Amino acid sequence: MTQVNVHEAKTQLSALIARVLDGEEVTIARAGKPVVDLIPHARTTIVYGLGRDEPEHDPALFDGTDPEIQEMFYGPDWAEESAR
Repeated sequence: MTQVNVHEAKTQLSALIARVLDGEEVTIARAGKPVVDLIPHARTTIVYGLGRDEPEHDPALFDGTDPEIQEMFYGPDWAEESAR
């Protein structure tokens, strides 16, 4: 584990980041006391709601629009207008 002071961390931040990404542990200290550990960012994927345990959406399952629903949104003349 490498420990550097705040001033050294400011001047060598890019190099310290590269070392952390290579797997080294780096701690930044103030007045000789450790205050911050540099760690690589862990990417996570968050899925909200009931579908979190479900597989991704399968486009083959979508069978088109429902004319009855379309009529509720766009009115009874929708089917005639879309056919023109």
